[in-house]
Amino acid sequence: MLIKTKAIVLSKIKYRDNDLIVKCYTQQKGIVSYLLRGVLKSKKGSSKSAYYQLLSQIELESSYKANQSLQYINEVKIAYVYKSLQTNILKTAIVMFLSEVLSSVLKEEEQNLELFDYIETTLQWLDLQEEFSNFHLLFLLELTKHLGFYPDTSDVNQRYFNLNNGLFQSNKLDVYSISGENLDILSQLLFVDFESLETVKLNAKQRQSFLTMLLLYYELHLGSFKKPQSLDIFNQVFH
Repeated sequence: MLIKTKAIVLSKIKYRDNDLIVKCYTQQKGIVSYLLRGVLKSKKGSSKSAYYQLLSQIELESSYKANQSLQYINEVKIAYVYKSLQTNILKTAIVMFLSEVLSSVLKEEEQNLELFDYIETTLQWLDLQEEFSNFHLLFLLELTKHLGFYPDTSDVNQRYFNLNNGLFQSNKLDVYSISGENLDILSQLLFVDFESLETVKLNAKQRQSFLTMLLLYYELHLGSFKKPQSLDIFNQVFH
C-alpha cells in the first residue's frame, strides 16, 4: 500500500555502518519505524540524514506493509522549515527532552489526527517564539488530554491535587497529594493557552520542581513511562 503522510521524527539510532532506524509519529498511521539504508554515506535526494533531525516535520511516501516492523521510505521532503527550533541552544534542549518523552508515550500504530495536529502546531509555535521558558510545562500538561489523564478541573479550588487519581480534593489522602507552589502553578497552567503563557511567571527552581511533579504524574498514569535520560542536561540548561 502506497502511503503519503506528514510525519514528525521522534528518534533515530544508527544501524550497521551507514543505516539509520528512524521512529516517526505519522499523521496517517501513528507510530511507524523506518529503515533508511545507506543514509549516512549518501548526500543525494531523500537520503540526506539532515531530514531526520529530532522533531523534524517531514512529508514522506512509503510502500507500507502492515505486518512489517520496519518500513521503507521512497521519497521524503521537509514539510515545515524551522527557523530556530534546531539551532537555538535552549530550544534544542527542549527538542531533545520532548522527543524522548514523545518517543516513550506514543505507542499506537493508528491514526490520531487531533494528537498529530497538537504536536505539529505547538512545535511550529515554539519555533517562532522569543519567550518560551515555560513551554515544556504547558506542552506536557496539554498532552495529557490526548493520553487520557488530564486533570479533572471540576473542583479546582480545593486545597490539594492528587496525582494518583487526577482529582482536586479537600484533604490530603496520601503521598501523591500535592499543595503549595506546585498546586498554584498547576492551577495557573490549567487556565492559560500558549499565547498567554508568558503571563505565568516562574523562576528556575519553581519550574524544575513542577516538571519533576509532572513527570511523576506521567509515571503514575503510564506504566511504561520512565524518567527521560536527557532530564539532567535539560535542567542544567534551564537553570
